[in-house]
Amino acid sequence: MIKRTFNQIQKMANGLNQTTQFGDVLVEGVTIDSRKIEPNNLFVPLVGEHVNGHQFVEKAFLQGAAASFWQSDMPNPPEGLPLIIVDDVQAALQQLAKAYRHQVNCKVVGITGSNGKTTTKDMTAALLSEKYKVCKTRGNYNNHLGMPLTLLLMDEDTDVAVLEMGMSSRGEIDFLSTLAQPDIAVITNIGESHLLDLGSREEIANAKLEIVAGMADGGTLIYHGDEPLLLERIKGNFPHLRTVSFGRSQDSTLYASSIMQNQDTTSFKLEENGDEYMIPVLGNHNVLNALAAILTARELQVSESAIKEGLKTIQLTNMRMEMVAGANGEKIINDAYNASPTSVKAAIELVEGMTGFNHKHLVFGDMLELGPQEESFHLKIGEIINPNKINHLYTFGPLAKKIAEGAHKQFSSENVHSFQDKSALILKLKELSEAGDLILVKASRGMKLEEVVSSLQAKSSVQ
Repeated sequence: MIKRTFNQIQKMANGLNQTTQFGDVLVEGVTIDSRKIEPNNLFVPLVGEHVNGHQFVEKAFLQGAAASFWQSDMPNPPEGLPLIIVDDVQAALQQLAKAYRHQVNCKVVGITGSNGKTTTKDMTAALLSEKYKVCKTRGNYNNHLGMPLTLLLMDEDTDVAVLEMGMSSRGEIDFLSTLAQPDIAVITNIGESHLLDLGSREEIANAKLEIVAGMADGGTLIYHGDEPLLLERIKGNFPHLRTVSFGRSQDSTLYASSIMQNQDTTSFKLEENGDEYMIPVLGNHNVLNALAAILTARELQVSESAIKEGLKTIQLTNMRMEMVAGANGEKIINDAYNASPTSVKAAIELVEGMTGFNHKHLVFGDMLELGPQEESFHLKIGEIINPNKINHLYTFGPLAKKIAEGAHKQFSSENVHSFQDKSALILKLKELSEAGDLILVKASRGMKLEEVVSSLQAKSSVQ
């Protein structure tokens, strides 16, 4: 994490006050939450709609903070404390992170996309860790506040920072890219997330391509080569960048074949060398994420043997295709972190292709932020589920009810169960599932379907 003196922090963040008696005070690490102060932290008192962090500044010092920002338009700064006066505390945090990124002088990998960016981040960090000291985005720290905090967590000897870049509207990824200035940028795919804000997949593609905004000449852009919206926007339009692609098509720079799903792993071959690779995670879509990670690792000269070893050791962020055990011997795929039509279709494809289970159950909640076509998207999901490969479908939420309606076209009524009450859903699922069954749970984050998983889950995870 960042370790600098008060004076150094003040200069890096464009502080307004001159050198004080606190100039040599050592600052270690940064936090925006006064409840999580660690010794010698810099406290950043953000000004929010409902809470103003400045009211907690004195408390932060009592808990061990070494210094704090103070926004110049905030009245009554406490006297006798090591305060760095800034025009805007949020902008100062971002400026501090940008300055520190250049002082550390590491390589930066920026990853964005509608789906798969967190998984790709985790995979990429695992591969690069075979050769380098890596810092990666923690949890969902992928926005205008989270990414600066991630950069400030880097140690001085970090070789590579792997940064996830999220968004909800145009301009946000442009800002993150300009701040982090990635050497390598990855676009995992273009889906339907944020249709509510952006209106079309074309605009989503434009927003994701903002990731090139902060890239210098000679950087590398890695993208999903099966996506026409990316192909037409990238081909010939970025002569200052090296562009490479991944996908299922032979037109991509790197593509996989012979994909095999096992109980809790996936194996595949690369056409270029015929070698077999294994990832300890399920789903054909995760093979694509692995291809993006492989391309990134190769750009940074990680050996092929190290890439294979790194793939075997990946640990994904929770609730992303996470296989856990049920209390009665079921196997549960916990994919409750997020959902879009693209990712739900991929999950259905996965479960329909898995064998060796007595019965297979799909549990879906609402997919949110899809805009005016949200009901149509849900209806179409229900229509593509194969009753010869899935035994029971359960839905939760008013939009997911449309999934059930779509499924009724090919399923018998006793195999489709729609709920607005989560407890009732759990009871029905417990009634109909048994040892040897497979259960997939997936929904947008706001539906909190991990509560369904925890109600079914045994203490130990399937290895």
